[in-house]
Parts: sequence; C-alpha cells; structure tokens
Amino acid sequence: MQLTHEHEAIRASVHAWIDQHVNPHIDDWEEAGVWPAREIMKSFGDLGMLGVSKSERFGGMGLDFTYAAVVAEALGRMKAGGVAMGIGVQTDMCTPALEQHGSDALREEFLRPAISGDLVGCIGVSEPGSGSDVASIKTVARKDGGDYVISGTKMWITNGTQADFCCLLANTGDGPAHRNKSLIMVPMKTEGVEVARKIDKMGMRSSDTAQLFFDEVRVPQTNRIGEENMGFIYQMEQFQVERLWGALNNAAMLQRAIDCTIDYTRERKAFGKSILDNQWVNFKLAEMQAELESLNALNWRGVEMVAAGQDATRLATMAKLKAGRLARQIADGCLQFWGGMGYTEESEISRIFRDTRLTSIAGGADEVMLRILTKYMGIGAD
Repeated sequence: MQLTHEHEAIRASVHAWIDQHVNPHIDDWEEAGVWPAREIMKSFGDLGMLGVSKSERFGGMGLDFTYAAVVAEALGRMKAGGVAMGIGVQTDMCTPALEQHGSDALREEFLRPAISGDLVGCIGVSEPGSGSDVASIKTVARKDGGDYVISGTKMWITNGTQADFCCLLANTGDGPAHRNKSLIMVPMKTEGVEVARKIDKMGMRSSDTAQLFFDEVRVPQTNRIGEENMGFIYQMEQFQVERLWGALNNAAMLQRAIDCTIDYTRERKAFGKSILDNQWVNFKLAEMQAELESLNALNWRGVEMVAAGQDATRLATMAKLKAGRLARQIADGCLQFWGGMGYTEESEISRIFRDTRLTSIAGGADEVMLRILTKYMGIGAD
C-alpha cells in the first residue's frame, strides 16, 4: 500500500521520541534486565502513540490499523527489542479484545489508562505446560457469588513484574477446550496475585518476563471481557494482531541488521581490503534484502486486511512464520560478517541476533504456524 504524509509523520515522531527517551538508556536497561515501564509508557502515551488505532471515545486517535502498523515498524529503531516488545504488549496484545468486546465500565477502568500510559498491562495466556497449545491451559476461574475465584500459574509474561493489570485467559466452564475459556481483567494488586520470579533470558533482556501465581484470586464477574466461555475465540482474534505486530517489528529490526552490517563491513579490513569489497558479501546482503522485502509485502497485505475489517489470520500466520525464519537467516548471516566482534556483547548485531530469535517461539511457535496453515490448505491432520 502507499503510505501517506500522515503515516510518515507518525513514523518520524516515534523515531524522534526513541532517540530522545529510549536509545540513550538502552544499554543500562539491558544490563539491569528491566526497563522503567511506567515512566516510558507514560511518556509514549503522552505522545499519543499507545492508542493510534484505538477509539477516540476512550482516548485513542481513532485511526485505522495501518497507522498502528507504522508504529510497530518504527519501534524497530530501538537498540534493543525488549522495550519495543513491552510496548507492543500494551498496544496490540492485551488490549484489542478489551476494546472490541469489553464493557464500557471495563474500558473506562483499564483501556483508557492503558492508552494514556497511566497503567501498564500484560497478557496472561501461556503456562509452564501450555505455551503454544493454548487450549490446554489449566488456570481455572470458578464462580462464587458474583465473583470469579482464579487459581493457576502463568509463564513468560512480558511486563509481568511491573504490570498494573493482566488480561488473563482461564477455564470458566466444563465444555470443549475451545468453548470453555474466558478472558478476565485482573488488577495485579489483587490479593493472591504473586510475581513468583523474573525469568533470565538469552535475549530481550531489557524486557521483564515473569512467572505469575494466582492463588484464590477474587475478582468480580463483571471483569470478564465479553461473553463467558468465548475467551479462546477472543484470544485467537488478538493473536491475529499480535502476530502481525511481531512480524512488522521484526522486519524493522532485520533491516537494521542489514544496515549496520553494511556500515561495519565497509570499515572492517581483511587481506588488504574491506569485507564489503568482496562480491560474495555483496550478493549475500542483496539476497537478504530481497527476502526481507518479500516479508514486508506479506506484512502489509495482512495489515490492509485488518484495516478493512477482514479476517487476516492466514496472512498473519504466514507473516509470523516468515519473520521467524528470516530472523535466523538474516541475523545469523549478518553476524558472520562481523567476525569476532559479532560474538561480543557490545556489538549491535549480537543483540539483534539474540532478540529476534524469539520470533519463532513467542506468540505461537513456527510449528504451530505451519499447523494452522496446513488446515487452511485442507491438508492438516487433526
């Protein structure tokens, strides 16, 4: 699609904000293993970028999803993927179902402050034994009077140590696994919610990732998003947006990988000439660029479908799969041209290599994406 001056103005605004508020501090946050989510989220909210495609009624800009896609790409300018991922959880992972299916009361309580940056959110789906297999989650929310009483464990929760609320998926019925779950908004200060630990990860190190315990956590049934036992369906809708966000942001990081590798290999000398003076290196970088352009085309086809109100699950799944595969191919290929420097903590390509590796795992592993796609092709096994 053809982006407008308005799209590019938003991109420029996000880039300028990153250069001022994020990149100067990113190395410190990577070392600490956490970023100041409340401070940075509020700053980004003040800029208006946490609600670009959210309803004006609840504080958003009311623009279509193409503008949110530009923000997802623009966040790839950050010198570490963890902060961008934390913001992406806020904008496109823990709030889409709330906006689309939540009551006005819930949207006033959680969506409006999420858009303004006054509250930080997380999404509670994965569990220690149930990551990509969402239907197999064990967390239960049983009814007691007008409340739900929630018990269970959630794993790999981005923003988990700092979040003010969790959009949590739990079993609320005894029916089939795809029709017995609900999405429930849980304030993290509720009695019985415990941050069990912050997980030490290979990449995305500035993002705080937590394991959460829910021990007889009591919340009103009015905190449920939409209809009871429709949570699995709502979460699949959220995954559509989440996977596109991941593919868009990943593509931007991979473009940065190519660009910084060109800069480095132009300066790095071996056998009397720069690494970039080797035709084979040129050809490999050109192949990477061509592959990345194919991902961008796929990404934006999916974006156009979402903006048009169409089901983009098939395209989003393809984009997520392609992004994960290219992350390994491009990041690893670029790192090789850096030689020993590519293996050091201080190099930009090393961090891109570690951060983008998550793309093939989070939000549904490659194998899950392939399973979805084979079903669309009519060849998937049950």
